[in-house]
Amino acid sequence: MAANGNGEVVTNVTGTRKQQPGLLPKITTSDKHRHQQVCQDVSARTVKAQTIDELHSLQKKKSAPTTPIEGIQGSFAALSEEERQKQQLQSISASLASLTRETGPKVVKGDPANKSQTTPKVHHHHVAAPTISVSDSSLKFTHVLYNLSPAELYEQAIKYEKGSFVTSTGALATLSGAKTGRAPRDKRIVKDEATEEELWWGKGSPNIEMDEHTFMVNRERAVDYLNSLDKVFVNDQFLNWDPENRIKVRIVSARAYHSLFMHNMCIRPTPEELEDFGTPDFTIYNAGQFPCNRYTHYMTSSTSIDLNLARREMVILGTQYAGEMKKGLFSVMHYLMPKRQILSLHSGCNMGKDGDVALFFGLSGTGKTTLSTDPNRYLIGDDEHCWTETGVSNIEGGCYAKCIDLSREKEPEIWNAIKFGTVLENVVFDEHTREVDYADRSVTENTRASYPIDYIPNAKIPCVGPNPRNVILLACDAFGVLPPVSKLNLAQTMYHFISGYTALVAGTEDGVKEPRATFSACFGAAFIMMHPTKYAAMLAEKMQKHGATGWLVNTGWSGGSYGSGSRIKLAYTRKIIDAIHSGNLLKAEYKKTKVFGLEIPTNVEGVPSEILDPVNTWSDKQGYKDTLLKLAGLFKNNFETFTDHKIGKDNKLTEEILAAGPNF
Repeated sequence: MAANGNGEVVTNVTGTRKQQPGLLPKITTSDKHRHQQVCQDVSARTVKAQTIDELHSLQKKKSAPTTPIEGIQGSFAALSEEERQKQQLQSISASLASLTRETGPKVVKGDPANKSQTTPKVHHHHVAAPTISVSDSSLKFTHVLYNLSPAELYEQAIKYEKGSFVTSTGALATLSGAKTGRAPRDKRIVKDEATEEELWWGKGSPNIEMDEHTFMVNRERAVDYLNSLDKVFVNDQFLNWDPENRIKVRIVSARAYHSLFMHNMCIRPTPEELEDFGTPDFTIYNAGQFPCNRYTHYMTSSTSIDLNLARREMVILGTQYAGEMKKGLFSVMHYLMPKRQILSLHSGCNMGKDGDVALFFGLSGTGKTTLSTDPNRYLIGDDEHCWTETGVSNIEGGCYAKCIDLSREKEPEIWNAIKFGTVLENVVFDEHTREVDYADRSVTENTRASYPIDYIPNAKIPCVGPNPRNVILLACDAFGVLPPVSKLNLAQTMYHFISGYTALVAGTEDGVKEPRATFSACFGAAFIMMHPTKYAAMLAEKMQKHGATGWLVNTGWSGGSYGSGSRIKLAYTRKIIDAIHSGNLLKAEYKKTKVFGLEIPTNVEGVPSEILDPVNTWSDKQGYKDTLLKLAGLFKNNFETFTDHKIGKDNKLTEEILAAGPNF
């Protein structure tokens, strides 16, 4: 019996209870077990599991089996799933092989914390090396977490890596340890017979040499550290969206943060592409949590980032800053691509709806990311590109954006890209709401966000485009003497490309107010491998062949230097860039400036004509002339580094480039 809403007892003719609307599901005693008075809830179906572990196993289903690409004749084609897995693990074991032991480590896929996994078959890779006595590391398994999804990497980071949190927008906030930026003085490249001739060494070069033996010492140290761990993360991915010039890369790391970062930054393979991945073209060993031995030859600190171009390997010790992997691979591309007559570029790139492509070069603070990420144009990429005979391609599969002082109003595309799957490096957030304070510099000013490029709504996928129509060199001139826009001839484009100029303003804490000129060859001196004139000559050749126009755009000061003048309004710079894209600026009338000999337009739609010639905006005319000559002298002093390098058999091109600089 049961009470109805009026307090009355309701029964049916058989004496069993009727369930009333809104009441709890009925619990009945089955006839079979009535004598035992066992109660059963028959209101819902029971799960097909006898234990909690079985129930958990039902929660995750295995990924659907993938099939080889039709027509593939590679090493992974037409293999059983077991054979494919075996070859894949043997390849990873080969990557992790120590050169002092007969075999690579015993590797197996999966998380060692997952108790439901059974002891797997052992996979070794045998190498030709002298036999030594067995070690503890050779008796253990190294669990491989292979190409995990962002969700799986989130779980690994939050569970095992201190300082990992999910922010209010779903991004993974993490810390890079003591190093919050790159360590260019700790980067080394193996100098051998080939690289001695091919690479740029000596004064002005970013390349610091090391020998083969020292590299192998550091490689052994990194591999031994990784093999000592219970698990390592392995990413097999690609560089370069151009399928004919794609590079296969393998990243072996100890942190989920690093694995997710590279998942975002490299091109993510499809399941079919992964099946036929085979042996990588280049391998990174990221043992950044473990220091190098500072007593090793060539080491100057406990940090070392080492490149061996002959072995196609990179070793990272003593720094957990993820940007070292990204820029290390960029350096590799700066070596490999020019050998294929492909120009590698540190630039942003976008494309109009009519297929007109523009390249944007610029150092930090010049507006490269802001101006190349245009809601009215397709984004091909924000940082690294290749220019082939057929057009441009993005090297990467993601973006690495600065976050300091980020706001929804100024950069909505980047703001909206910070969601699930994005890595936020070294940001500060509210301990309760997990809302990020992008203005907080407590950890570092170099806060960053890494996210897949398809998080930008107008990204062009695949990230390729036709030959560029415009090459835009950006400079933030804090001296206030460069015009807002100048049209460059070919020699001037090469001169300013090699110079890579911008100006920075010193911090206020030391009381210094004078602008400081900064020059970075090819707008990325830290990453280039060959002499800057090599890249400049390739740029000039491609611009001439495809009819591209060079432009110098100043996003810095007008009406005086920093402290007396004012920053050129972003709205004016956008109007200038729009006029370049549309082709209207090519039709404008031009006049030539003194000293730098730049061609400046007399009129740009939407921009006050008086600011187009900097001298008009200075009330102190003598101050303008003095500052102009000062900057010209800085350009000349910087370019002396490159004057001893000859381009062409008759050196004519070198003379043309020198003549394109300031004349006074």
